Amino acid sequence: MDFGRLSDLRYVDFRLPPDHPETAGVLARSLPAQPAPPRVYVGCPIWTNKAWLGTYFPAGIKDADYLHHYARQFNGIELNTTHYRIPDATTVRKWREAVPATFRFCPKLPQSISHDRALYNADDLTVSFCRAIEGLGETLGHAFLQLPPTFGPEHLRRLERYLLDFPDFVPLAVELRHPAWFADKELLASVSAMLEALGKVLVLSDVAGRRDVLHMRLTTSTAFVRLNGHGLVDSDFRRADDWAARIASWLEGGLHTAYIFIHQKDIMHSPLWAQHFLARLHELTGLQVTPPRVIPQPVQGSLF
Repeated sequence: MDFGRLSDLRYVDFRLPPDHPETAGVLARSLPAQPAPPRVYVGCPIWTNKAWLGTYFPAGIKDADYLHHYARQFNGIELNTTHYRIPDATTVRKWREAVPATFRFCPKLPQSISHDRALYNADDLTVSFCRAIEGLGETLGHAFLQLPPTFGPEHLRRLERYLLDFPDFVPLAVELRHPAWFADKELLASVSAMLEALGKVLVLSDVAGRRDVLHMRLTTSTAFVRLNGHGLVDSDFRRADDWAARIASWLEGGLHTAYIFIHQKDIMHSPLWAQHFLARLHELTGLQVTPPRVIPQPVQGSLF
């Protein structure tokens, strides 16, 4: 995730802002009469991480086996491959069969919808995409609509129309990037209220160069967080602690589901960040999500 990435972090305040005033009410209204166990999913944007061979993956596995082994390390993925093409039914079936039932895919909408057409005249493509990912069955989490930085408030009516028509059998999270969405508090309040009314999640992005997008406004009982790390520097671990504390607070308030997706330039750093975050979350909540771990590798025998 290059969005908001900075090379110089010395002047960045990485502290999480306070919750938006509406967040507590959203969570309180989401509390069911018989609460189900909360769910936290942590993952990366891709599973073809060749650098993990011999550590988090067995050495020598085939490309077709990467997802199977990824799903033994993480319980979710921000599925970026769907941003470039709509998968066919055979591919989707293979994905579903490679993971346990407790795993969740969060497929990104194709760029042909979000960027090329900017949501205009995209109904057919959207239905095709949703029908395709419906094949993921119970492993389908939230689809993810990432709007480009050029998609500003002048397109608000188009966004609203698109969301009203979006197939209701696919849960959806929406990421806004244009600075104007966040510069006007009344506008952000209006957009957030619209998403809340439609049951759509407003994505939270924790990136160095765009602290404005860290609005801390939940619109449903699901939190969808994208974090841009910087090589396990001290601020990465402080942010892990802060996010664990905030997720713990939201879980206590009524949060049902949290997706945390980690973006690190060096993919070897993502499992270590996840280990730290999940250990801290377990300390605060008792919630047990198995962290990634280095696996034993077979040792070839010797004649001596």
